[in-house]
Amino acid sequence: MSLAILGIGTALPPFSMTQEQAAELARLVNMPGDSQAAVLRALYRRAGVKMRYTAVPHETVLEWNRAAAELVASPGGVTEHVVTRGATTFERMQIYAREAPKLAVFAAREALQRAEVSAADVTHLVTVSCTGFDAPGVDIQLIQQLGLRPTVQRTNVGFMGCHGALNGLRVARGLAQADAPAVVLVSATELCSLHYFLPWQPNRFVGNAIFGDGSAALIGATSSPDAEWHVAANGACLIPDSTDAMSWTVGDYGFEMELSPRIPDLIREHLRPWLEQWLSENGVSFGDVGSWGIHPGGPRILRAVEEGLGIDPQATAISRDVLAECGNMSSPTVLFILDRLRRADAPRPCVLLGFGPGLAAEATLLR
Repeated sequence: MSLAILGIGTALPPFSMTQEQAAELARLVNMPGDSQAAVLRALYRRAGVKMRYTAVPHETVLEWNRAAAELVASPGGVTEHVVTRGATTFERMQIYAREAPKLAVFAAREALQRAEVSAADVTHLVTVSCTGFDAPGVDIQLIQQLGLRPTVQRTNVGFMGCHGALNGLRVARGLAQADAPAVVLVSATELCSLHYFLPWQPNRFVGNAIFGDGSAALIGATSSPDAEWHVAANGACLIPDSTDAMSWTVGDYGFEMELSPRIPDLIREHLRPWLEQWLSENGVSFGDVGSWGIHPGGPRILRAVEEGLGIDPQATAISRDVLAECGNMSSPTVLFILDRLRRADAPRPCVLLGFGPGLAAEATLLR
């Protein structure tokens, strides 16, 4: 049984910065020398991002930096510059608890409106996030502020990374199959800006250069005579010999991401063989895929997918547009892409793809 997609809503936070402003912020906050500043400029220039939106204003990150940098007098009377790590994880989670529900509620209201579904008709709620946790949290705020029934059944998909919304769609489809007639609200909200990394470590700055904040919501139902898009199948593949390629760790000063330069090569080597087999199992040949919704982990990830699958770069144009206009928002990003694909009446079958810690690939087949 498929899940009928009735409506999608999206939300962006109030603060924005161009990539040039983001690069200047990095120069101020990370305090690099001339050679380091050149590395930063190149990294930000090649990130494929032109604009991103954040729940945290630029001034807050600067304040974190000022609080982190202290002039300390050594026993010998010499003043030295000591850099700590900025705001603690507890302080960052306080911001998440305050700001994440605002975005989630806005996106969910828009999804309900576009789906022409009453909040009282929602039977199941699936929340997705990897950038913050709070209980009672976003799910309870959605129930209270949207007017969902107190009997709505809740499921949280946590810490699955950039493919989390695809996990959420799998849960929604499973709920619809098991509990018909169901109306499911999937809400994916991330505040990646809370985990801005302060000390000078170039391997950690990729996240600073590409991530933004956002929320997306989707209304799905067991069936609908008017729905043109349906979630028909879900797939997953843990790529071999890749556990060191991507990690997402809770630290004392935010969540810390490690991204290996091996990731593009792993995708090129392993993605197509698995994807062809999975599509075949679901009655679709690889050449029959009409459109692609690829999570834009960055330009190198998109190129690796194009090369690994042998698809034209034009097939990932919407993914590149979302990356350029909003940055990588982690889990909601693929729903932003799906929203644009639906509005453009993209040809189907359509395949959504995302990657997360593991290294794992997740796929959703839409008809």
